[in-house]
Amino acid sequence: MHCPLQESATRAPGTNGSAEVQMCQAIYPCHANHRGELSAGQLLKWIDSTACLTAERHAGMSCVTASVDDIQFEETARVGQIINITARVNRAFNTSMEVGVKVAVQDTFTSVQKRVCVAFSTYVAKPVGGQKVNLNPVRLQLEQDFLEYSLAAERRRIRLCNEDALKNLMAESQLPDDIAQSKENDEISTDYTHVQSIELVLPPHGNHHGNTFGGQIMAWMETVATIAASRLCRAYPTLKSVDMFKFRGPSTVGDRLVFNAIVNNTFQKNVEVGVRVEAYNCEEWTHGKGRHINSAFLIYDAINDQEERILFPRVKPTTKDSLRRYLGAIARRRIRLARKYILSGKEENPLSDPWDRSNQTYLSYNNVATLTFLAAKQGWEMTSTANNIKIFAHEEDNNILSVKVEMQARVSADHAFSLLSDLNFRKIWDSHYLSCEFIEDVNEEDKIYHIICPPVNGEKLRDFVVLMSRRHPCKDGDPYVIAVRSVTLTAVPPSPQYSRSEILCAGFMIYSAGKESCKVCYYNQITSGVLPYFAGNLGGWSTSIEDTACSCVKFLETTEVDSASL
Repeated sequence: MHCPLQESATRAPGTNGSAEVQMCQAIYPCHANHRGELSAGQLLKWIDSTACLTAERHAGMSCVTASVDDIQFEETARVGQIINITARVNRAFNTSMEVGVKVAVQDTFTSVQKRVCVAFSTYVAKPVGGQKVNLNPVRLQLEQDFLEYSLAAERRRIRLCNEDALKNLMAESQLPDDIAQSKENDEISTDYTHVQSIELVLPPHGNHHGNTFGGQIMAWMETVATIAASRLCRAYPTLKSVDMFKFRGPSTVGDRLVFNAIVNNTFQKNVEVGVRVEAYNCEEWTHGKGRHINSAFLIYDAINDQEERILFPRVKPTTKDSLRRYLGAIARRRIRLARKYILSGKEENPLSDPWDRSNQTYLSYNNVATLTFLAAKQGWEMTSTANNIKIFAHEEDNNILSVKVEMQARVSADHAFSLLSDLNFRKIWDSHYLSCEFIEDVNEEDKIYHIICPPVNGEKLRDFVVLMSRRHPCKDGDPYVIAVRSVTLTAVPPSPQYSRSEILCAGFMIYSAGKESCKVCYYNQITSGVLPYFAGNLGGWSTSIEDTACSCVKFLETTEVDSASL
């Protein structure tokens, strides 16, 4: 049925944590649906088993699935092809760890591989006897290891605040006017899409430590959700994405699992189905009091005989519960779109994304992630060095130019972080800042500013609306991060007085070099809006960057910081 698990040859044997676990599966008819396509439920089982083995290899003990982040299915695998799954622990926290999983489909005859999906799962170590455990850190070797290690902390922030973001959007959600005012005979109820299925957990459904296999639960959820979607579209739906799976409690062999699935809402060419799972042991089954162990939301589309995506009928909530589910689907869709486009950083995105409460978490993630990737790029070339100021340039094949300025300061890293993360101080040492107005305090780590910069070559003043995201180190050795990017804010529209410009990626990485010393690295991915301020240095007829860097160091070394801000 499958090839033996194997270690990746790119890793040193015996390496703790970052060693890969790979699984290769040949797709047979028993793994496929009626169209000969790999069942999404079967794929979820393979993903979970591979990730679990990876987590347990790092922990050296049993591990259970805590959650699985959103999954976007990009490619369809078919009977006769081969599925390649690679899993690796990205970062270990105290008792939990993030496992990154990459899935590719390989054609047997051409050996061409295409990406199916990427998943990030969280596992919790379960030591025998309940003794305390503190997981060993991941040993990082390759450039990608360091990137995923840094971004794992950002993804963890998103998981922790996901429920709060949904609650905020739910509080703001309202029933669309055209639905609220529709006539009684225009209503389409989703009640008839409700599907209930009961499964008895047998030994083959359990994992090696007695709990119901998480991948099996996800596969059962996918089955009932597919049936619910098919009742609405009267066609064979295809799973396109899954919202975050969150396991709320364990289930064991012998439990009865009750799956309830129903269509929550439709969005023209796709539909959201919600699934709730409750577990009952024999006593609970008798009294009808179960345990809520999981919920998930699955998004489907469907095609007709002409291979065209069909339009789903609009639905209208008719009960208090259906209204809650209807509005919840709208809120989740906003979050889902933010995850899909902002986290992926696709090239078709504009430089400046609209800012609102639905995407603030994901813009913040993208802000920090983009700077982290820029700082980790290979191939930086030094263009000048003077007065302990080093300037580097990086040119990519797609004509993107980036600049890095490296400075040494005789102050502690947290001192520099406190001063540089308050952009109101920037105009004191940076001649490119005429004014900096605080606009919105998003949270303790993220703020929005309106910056006005001097004119260049007789043009108008330039202004920027930027999101500043700052991050403290998670562990010793990690840098302080101050990331800046442009956002679109309705409260600060473009003005005829200024030339509105945009920042794609900029900010500071601050590395501790002792109690009273640090290295400050400033990065800027050059856009047309900031190019005029770098052109003189790039052309060799100006030293404005060196002068600004020297002014920055002097500011850090001569400015006191309130101990409370540290």
